[in-house]
Amino acid sequence: MQENYNKIRLLTEEENYFEALSLVENLLTEYKNDDMLWYLRGNIFKKQEKWKQAIDSYTEAISLNPKNPATTMRRICIDILNFYDKTMYNP
Repeated sequence: MQENYNKIRLLTEEENYFEALSLVENLLTEYKNDDMLWYLRGNIFKKQEKWKQAIDSYTEAISLNPKNPATTMRRICIDILNFYDKTMYNP
């Protein structure tokens, strides 16, 4: 499975999100309880700034394994969404 994880990471780094997501989704049909697949799925969505899908994927990873790095990534996504800078808006 480590080879699949590495391939998904590489595809994500290369910004080949369609292929990375296809691979994750195919693997999840067989390994739906694999927390690392859910984490990698969240990373794909995060890179695309699809925040809801990223948070949902990270939440699933955390529910399967509370020690998954998705815990930190989910918090980062929420912090990004909660960021508000009044100087960026013209009144």
